[in-house]
Amino acid sequence: MELSIIIINYMTFEKTVHSIESILRYTEGLKYEIILVDNASLNNDAKKLDKYINNNNLDIKLIKNSENVGFSIGNNMGIKEANGDYIAFLNSDIELTENSLLKALSYIKGNSDVGAIGCRLITPDGKLDHGCKRGFPTLKASLHYFLKLDKVFNDIKYDNYKLSHLNEHEINTVDVISGAFFVTSKRVLDEVGVFDDRFFMYGEDIDLCYRIKEKGYRVVYNPEVGTVVHYKGSSGKKRKYKTLYHFYESMILFYNKHYRKKYNFLVTIMVYLAVCVLFIIKLVSNSFKS
Repeated sequence: MELSIIIINYMTFEKTVHSIESILRYTEGLKYEIILVDNASLNNDAKKLDKYINNNNLDIKLIKNSENVGFSIGNNMGIKEANGDYIAFLNSDIELTENSLLKALSYIKGNSDVGAIGCRLITPDGKLDHGCKRGFPTLKASLHYFLKLDKVFNDIKYDNYKLSHLNEHEINTVDVISGAFFVTSKRVLDEVGVFDDRFFMYGEDIDLCYRIKEKGYRVVYNPEVGTVVHYKGSSGKKRKYKTLYHFYESMILFYNKHYRKKYNFLVTIMVYLAVCVLFIIKLVSNSFKS
């Protein structure tokens, strides 16, 4: 088996089926398996997925969790069941438009220094999903991003997180690619470790990229792999408060894991306060929108 494709489903049955059908339609020229993990969806998704798989006579492994264990643990469960030499983590809300998995596999096989590869992600309206190529959220990069200094000064030295200055149609080595389309190898995962279980959702892809780069591998954004449509936030839309909580919690987790030892106590307190303030502002903003 060359490739194991792992997809997490949480109350996104229609989009998950749409994603699977795009994989079946476009993926050719390699031996692959699909491992589907349902995270205890509350709307009978597990039964509907079972019926869909059986009615279409599909060879898909379905793991049914009794509780929502989150994105990291769910993917790690899929990794344990994987038989492929390479692993593709795909969101349930992505749609392939060409044979991107074969192209990604060909690139990573031909470049032994590449630990992970991503593609060009676009939203349904055709705009670039900037999550597909990012820098690490260092304190400086995060400050520049939240203050929007890149737009204020129109200077690439302030664009060290979003990386908007990088041509979206060119191959580049970056810090982070999106977990929505993330191809790596079993060999690399054996060396750097799988997803950190503490990241329930959000930040787990950044953490994995950080550890991959720590081991000396490159993380590559490669638009030549293809353009993939990302219907963003499908699972998160179901539970707004918890989604926001996990988003800002992931910032603290990542900071504590990779940056805290580099700074003194006062800086850490300031970081915690800043994240709390951002969380509260977003909660208030959402309540007004509701």
